[in-house]
Amino acid sequence: MARFVSQPCTRPDCYTAIQFSADRRAVTSYTEANTTPDHVLVVDDDAEIRGLLQEYLQKFGYRVTAVADGRGMWASLEAGRVDIVVLDLMLPGDDGLTLCRTLRARSEVPVIMLTARGEETDRIVGLEMGADDYLRKPFNPRELLARVKSILRRARSLPENLRPEEARALRFAGWTLDLAERNLLSPEGVVVALSGTEYRLLRTFLAHPNRVLNRDQLIDLMLSRDASPFDRSIDVQVSRLRHRLGDDAKEPVIVKTVRGEGYVLSVPVEVQK
Repeated sequence: MARFVSQPCTRPDCYTAIQFSADRRAVTSYTEANTTPDHVLVVDDDAEIRGLLQEYLQKFGYRVTAVADGRGMWASLEAGRVDIVVLDLMLPGDDGLTLCRTLRARSEVPVIMLTARGEETDRIVGLEMGADDYLRKPFNPRELLARVKSILRRARSLPENLRPEEARALRFAGWTLDLAERNLLSPEGVVVALSGTEYRLLRTFLAHPNRVLNRDQLIDLMLSRDASPFDRSIDVQVSRLRHRLGDDAKEPVIVKTVRGEGYVLSVPVEVQK
């Protein structure tokens, strides 16, 4: 087991210093059981944090690439498969929110955002931009590890989807969701405004057509890790999305309710590249 000793932080963007010793046999058995380790991409302009996170996560069997800015992030993503991105909010050049939004328009790779700023609005905006989770500095690396494991586990528990990473738009029932511009176009050619949550919910349905998604699965994709699986807010979001699509709440055609199970997008989806 690993042992941790937290040291006091002397600057606002500091990382909780750690000292640890790992059971080598546990690490060896983990890596032997996972011949293709998950690839974590760490994007942070603090060299100390990059080094600590890279060393720590590697001890638990992850392959880790650590870069300082958006340019390095895009180069790493183009170089090969990345399973999850740990993305700092405050970066030189494009900040984390900008990078997250652009990344989400191109890919479904999970994102955990890091920030030294504690404002609640930052967390909300980060989630609206497409982040899967949000962690405030300073933090215990064990918490980051737990969140990485949780997000990867949840992502793999979801049904196989269309994987529209290279798609520019998704067409369904006469509607078009522009993934690059994050716009919804009606059959009459009118742009319909969507909130960040509505956009992510619709994209989730479009990525899993004709598959029932329960509330737990939808919340895992749509809301923060602290949301309850029984949170009725997902029902409110589905209702709002139906309203945007002009779908009859009593007899919906596009997003149907499967009693006792969840919701299903019941129309075909066409991927446009």
